[in-house]
Parts: sequence; C-alpha cells; structure tokens
Amino acid sequence: MSTQYTFTDPTKLYADIDPKSQDQKEPGLDAELTPKAALGEDTYVGSERLKGRKALITGADSGIGAATAIAFAREGASVAMSYLPEEKVDADRIAGILREAGATVVQIPGDLREREYARTLVKEAVEGLGGLDIVVNNGGKQIFNEDVTTLSDEQFDDTFKTNVYAMFWICKEAVPHLAPGSTIINTTSIQAYSPAPILVDYASTKATINTFTKALGQQLAPKGIRVNAVAPGPIWTPLQVTDGQPDEKVDEFGEETPLGRMGQPAELAPAFVYLASAESSYVIGETLNVNGGMPTP
Repeated sequence: MSTQYTFTDPTKLYADIDPKSQDQKEPGLDAELTPKAALGEDTYVGSERLKGRKALITGADSGIGAATAIAFAREGASVAMSYLPEEKVDADRIAGILREAGATVVQIPGDLREREYARTLVKEAVEGLGGLDIVVNNGGKQIFNEDVTTLSDEQFDDTFKTNVYAMFWICKEAVPHLAPGSTIINTTSIQAYSPAPILVDYASTKATINTFTKALGQQLAPKGIRVNAVAPGPIWTPLQVTDGQPDEKVDEFGEETPLGRMGQPAELAPAFVYLASAESSYVIGETLNVNGGMPTP
C-alpha cells in the first residue's frame, strides 16, 4: 500500500481522480462527489506526532477538514468535529474512521455564521475532549459570481461570517483555554494572492485570514501560542461543485498549476500536522502554501 511517504512523481499522483462537471446544492457532500476525493483514509500513516493532543476542527466532515481530522487522529490526537447538520452523513463516516484510529471524537454540528454556536462549539469541545490545544479554522463558503453588481449583500455577509467572523469568534473563545505550546491553524487560499475575478468576496476573506493570522501570531507568541495558516491551491472538494466554480470549469479544474492537476485533501493534511506539532516550534505567523507550484509573494 502506498502512503504519504511513498516515493512518487507528483505530476502523476492521483491521476485516476478525474473531475467531471456536476452540481450539488450547498453545502455539498463527499458522499455524492464524483469522483471521490482522496482524504488519506487509505494512505495516511501516523507516528504519534500529536499523541495526547486535543484538536477542534471546523469543516471536519469533508475535504481538507476531513483529511486533517484523519491525520490528526492517526497521529494520536483526540478530535472535536464541527460541521453543518446537513453534512451528518459525511461527518458520521469520518468520525468512524477517527474512532478506528483510537481517537476520542466529539461531534458538534451547527452553523458557523451564528455567534452563539461559535461560543458553545469551543465550550463543548473543551468539555468533550478534556481540554483544547489545537484549533483548526477550516470551515468555509465559496460561491462564484461574475458581476459585482449582482453580488448580493446576503452572500457577501454569509461569506465573511463563515470564513472570517467564525475564525475570530472561535479564536476569541478558545485562547483562554490554550496553554503554552498550543497552536491555531487557519485555512486561507491561493485566492489571497491571485484572486479570481469571479471570487471577489471569497478572495477578500482569504486575504483577511492571512493578515489576521500574522497579527494574532504576534499577539499570542509571548504566551507560547503559535498561530499559522495553510493556503491551498485548487483542491478537489465539495466546495467546487456547489457553485464554487462554474460547471464548465470543473472538467479542467487545477490544470493551471505547474503540476498540471488539482490537488487532493490528503496532500494538505501533512501541512496541518506539521504546524500543529512541536516540529514547527519556531514557526509563527507563517502561511504555508500547498498549491501545486503556483507562485505567491
């Protein structure tokens, strides 16, 4: 069986996963994605790098969040999973994989746009896991729009609430529980550096996440709490087929990268593991780009 350690040509990796035009209603499900995304469930091998750690992950039911949850569990961490109630079928599957790895799992469904949910999410994670020392703000909203004059106030607000406000609310609630050595990891995007004209609101949130990460990283560093970010490129997740991209662009998704292909969530998980582990003890306010070679500043 190949693992994340297998010597491989990255241009040929996951060549059997060929995206096809399709459409799902928000929030989208891995269970209905064709072809299925690679989450590392068959390939990720842990080595106790996060043994005894306690992690809260938003958007943990599918895509990058699910792959990160699987990796964390196999590295020895307990995991609190945040996801929308409509995503229960995906969340239950991932929770089962985490429990097979021996992890304590707490499932906390809710809507990140709601301030009260963010507060109770952290509280329930702390109670369910017996503490908290890793926070991964990964849940996100992306809906394409080709004309700013038709970009609704509601969509703009929902995108910022999901991607930015939730991150702020969760960090605000979590910091009092985080001991020195704890980490916060935020998911940003290549869109923060190279914004697509059809993703004005989404790209704006991702640039905000970068700056928030750098500022909060400086604020919390003296307390021994590290804050960093991961910036994915084009990654195959349900986000892309719930109007994250126009249908006609799905067939060629990721071809613009130097590697010539889209990435898989399994390729993001090791970056989150690195930033969560003590191996990155001197890394603060950094944005780790995982984007197939797309240049960033």
